[in-house]
This record gives sequence, C-alpha cells and structure tokens, in this order.
Amino acid sequence: MKELQKLNKYFLKYKYRFLLGIIITIASQIFTVFTPQYVGDAITILQDFLQNKISAEATKTGLWNNMLLIIGTTLIAGFLTFLMRQTIIVMSRHIEFDLKNEIYNHYQKLGLDFYKRQRTGDLMSRISEDVAKVRQYVGPAVMYSINTLIRMTVVIVQMYIISPKLSWYALIPVPFLAIIMLKLSKEINRRSFAYQQNLSKLSSFSQEIFSGIRVIKAYALEDKESKAYDLATTESKNKYMRLAYSNALIGPLMVLLIGISNLLIVFIGAKMYISGEITEIGIIAQFILYINMLTWPIASLGWVSTMIQEADSSQKRINEFLNEIPSIQSTTNEMRVLDGKIVFENVHFIYEDTKIHALNNVTFTINKGETVAFLGKTGSGKSTILQLISRLYDVSSGSILIDNLNIKDWNVENLRNQIAVVPQDAFLFSDSIKNNIKFGKEDASQEEIEHYAKVADVHKNIIRFENGYETILGERGITLSGGQKQRVSIARALIKDAPVLLLDDCLSAVDTETEEQILNNLKDIAKKKTTLIVTHRVSSAKNADKIIILNEGEILEQGTHNQLLSLNGYYANLYKKQLAEKDVI
Repeated sequence: MKELQKLNKYFLKYKYRFLLGIIITIASQIFTVFTPQYVGDAITILQDFLQNKISAEATKTGLWNNMLLIIGTTLIAGFLTFLMRQTIIVMSRHIEFDLKNEIYNHYQKLGLDFYKRQRTGDLMSRISEDVAKVRQYVGPAVMYSINTLIRMTVVIVQMYIISPKLSWYALIPVPFLAIIMLKLSKEINRRSFAYQQNLSKLSSFSQEIFSGIRVIKAYALEDKESKAYDLATTESKNKYMRLAYSNALIGPLMVLLIGISNLLIVFIGAKMYISGEITEIGIIAQFILYINMLTWPIASLGWVSTMIQEADSSQKRINEFLNEIPSIQSTTNEMRVLDGKIVFENVHFIYEDTKIHALNNVTFTINKGETVAFLGKTGSGKSTILQLISRLYDVSSGSILIDNLNIKDWNVENLRNQIAVVPQDAFLFSDSIKNNIKFGKEDASQEEIEHYAKVADVHKNIIRFENGYETILGERGITLSGGQKQRVSIARALIKDAPVLLLDDCLSAVDTETEEQILNNLKDIAKKKTTLIVTHRVSSAKNADKIIILNEGEILEQGTHNQLLSLNGYYANLYKKQLAEKDVI
C-alpha cells in the first residue's frame, strides 16, 4: 500500500466526487436492506392467513403492499447503485487519464541516458497495462471496499436487532470464507504478478520482432523467431493457466460456505420457531436473504485484496519511472533569442552507460553565421558534439557557451526550439510526407513545404507517388528509401528556420551528385544560420568556413579546406583518398 500513496493527490483532486460516491453508497445499502424485511413480512402474512389469523382480503392487501415496497426499494437501490458507479468509476477514469498524462509528460522530460537503459515494450506496458491495474484500484477496488464495509455493517446490525442468537449461527462460516479468500488472493496476486512481468517481456519481444522484420526476412530467420515466439507465448499461457486455476477456486468455495450458512439458518431457525424463540417464519427467509446479500461483499474481499496488491505492484513499477530524475533540467524559465555563437571550453564527456570517453579537452569557437564541418573516424566524437549543443547530454567537465552564456543557464525547451537537427538516424513518423515535413513548423503552408522539399532535393521523388505529399508512410518511414528519408528529414529541419542548424551525417545515404545539389541549395540558407555539419565526406566539408578533424575525442586538426591541405595531415590524406576513389568510379 505504500506505493499507492502516490495516488492520494488524485483522491484530493476529485474529493467532492469521491465523497458524493460514499454518500450515495450508504443510501443505496440502506434501501437494499429493506428488501429481505419486506419478503419476510410477506411470508409472515401468508403464515397468519394459513393460521386463520387474518382474512383473505387483508392477506391480499398486505402482499400487494409488500410487493410494491420490494419493487420500489429495489428500483431506488438500483438507481443509487447506478449513481454510485457514475461517481466512483467515472472518477477512476479521470484519474487514469491524469496518470497516463503524468507518465507521458515525465517520459518526455527524461534524457537519452534513460531511454538507452529501457526497452520500448516495457515503457508501453507501464503506461497501458500498469495504469489499467491502478485504475482497478482507484475505481472498482475502492467502490467495492466501501460497498462491502457499509453493507456488512447495515446487514449485520439488522440481523442482530431481529435475532442475536440466529445471527451468531448464521455468521459462523463467514470468517472462514473471509480467511480463505484472503489467503487465496495472495496466491492469485503472486501468480498474477508473475504473469504480468512475463506479459511485459512478451510485449518487448514482439515489438522488437516487428521493428526488425526486414532484418529477419533478409536473413530468412522467420522459423527461428516463430519458435522463439512460440516458447515465449507458451510460458505466458502456462503462467496464465496457473492464475486461472486459482481464480477458479473462488466460486466453489464461496458457494460451499454460504450453503453451510443457509443450512445453519434453516436448521437453527426451525428449532427456534418450534421452541417459540421466534414467532414469525418469515424471519428465517429474511436471514437467508441477508446471508446471500453478504455473499458477494465477502467474496469480493479476496478479489479486492488481489486488485489492491496488483495495483500496488503496478504503481511500484510506475513510480520507478516517475521517481527518475531527468538528467537534463532547466534552471530558468527565461526565454531568450538565440543569436548563434557557440563556444566549447575544455569540454570532456564520458557516456555513463558505457564509460566511453567520447570527448577529451575539446576547445573551439563557432561565430554566428559560420558553417563548420566535423570529420573523423567513426567513434571520434562528432555526433556527441551536436548532442551536447542540443543539450541532450550535459558535459562531464568544461563548459559550453551559447551566445556567451553557459548552456546550463538556458531554458532547455527555449534552446531546443531554436535549433534544427537532422539526426544520423532519419526517423519519420507513420503519417503523411506532408505532415512529416510540417513537424518542423506546424503552421507551414503547402508552398513552404514544397520549397524546402526542393531545397532538400526530394520534391521530384514525392510528386511521383500516387498521392504525392499526402502519401502515408509506413512505420519509421519504411515506405521511403534511406536517401529519401534523409532528404525528408532535411526538409523538416530547414522549414523550422532556426538560427542554428545541426546536420549529423545526413547525406550518407545519397549519391555524390544529389549531395552536391543539396549542398549548393543549402549555401544561401546556411549564410543566415550557424551550421554544423558532421560528415565522412570531404565533398560535404570542403566549402565550410572551418573544418575540425576529430580523433578519439580530441581535435587533431582545424582550419579551412586550403589550410588543412597545406598541413598534409589527416585531412589531406582523406581528401586524396576520396578524390582517387571518385576518379576510379
């Protein structure tokens, strides 16, 4: 129950709806308890008629009156039960909505280091299945707990008023039923938790299979993965079958113990009637109805206990994420206009998960409007520099200044809104090409979309599709080729018209002719922006205002194209090699 305390703020938020639900529950139970009384009175009237104590007319009138009272109280109790569900269950849906939004918003705040440690299937499981379990607690579990407490109180008090002795006998099996249900619920909870964990693994497994289906087909591994999936689902089925076995015991045990209560009522009640301790035969019928009214509340103790324990386990999993402190946080809400000057001062950066020292004492200055290219071997730290500028990570030591202000003193959202990024992995959404480009500027016109698609040299490819810009892409943009996805990503970044443009090896999947065309198109745009280009090709870097060569996280060379050629070092050798390869082609 400790983990569920996190939900108290939501109960406070909806306190009036919650209190109204409690009041309605009390009222519905009061009307419910009248029904057995009127049934008992009707049987007593029949008894009096058979014993010639009252006339046929009085019997008829009495039975009609009791029948109308039974119908009336039942309708009122039913209507109040409906209102009870409308208050408490609807409240639980509001809480479910709020909790899902809280989790999703927190997901958005967490840094890349968090997502490196987590699996997508597990993230989805916590925001869907775990929240659903918690909703069962704040809705049905709370409602039935209140309902059970009030009904048992009202019914037992009414039974005791009528006949204390018969009440004791009638209630003998009740504690045993409660104990059995609680013990059984613990076993159900244990098995349910095991099934739930397995279901999360199965979701992650399925998500990975579907995401990597092209690789699986390319390697003809369908049979192998099908067998692995069969094993995973078999394990899931076995866990659920064990859970179903435990659940199946609830009904028979409940019927057995309630049946014993009914037998005791009939046997002891008959003896008391014969001995004259009770004078109305209808009292026995009343007690049978009262005990059966307690059947579901008592049985629900185990069910409610299971729901609470499952919700506690689920909320614990949710809290693990909600208690995760974002590694990147804003220290100010001040909104600033980004000019474009970027300074790295003795920057060191180590990835926490792998402990790789990506950058080592890196220092450079990029003035407003400059275009700077970063070259180097794979793993030399090029992409890391762009991620640090976007503040997807914070430096391990040293500092980054944006417009002469430490990057940590910028509001994160404000900073990122003024930076356009084309990532190394050209991710596109399962939406139209038009909306994927508009992602960079939601209110962009069709003319703007087409203009920047032309700058990215992808317009002519788009209009060849049957639906043009309205073409719906598959998951992760699978409809397009690698080069087309990169160019759509470039158009998406350019349409944002941000003062800083970061291009992370975004032309690797296009041919040299297309690359040359795009770079020529970018020249005029780049003059108005601070542009950083990460690339492996000299052709993408040679026209930059400055070229920085990185090697194992350190700056090896920096300067203009001609300056670096004159050094006859890494850049010059790379230029000659790529030039030779081009001549061979």
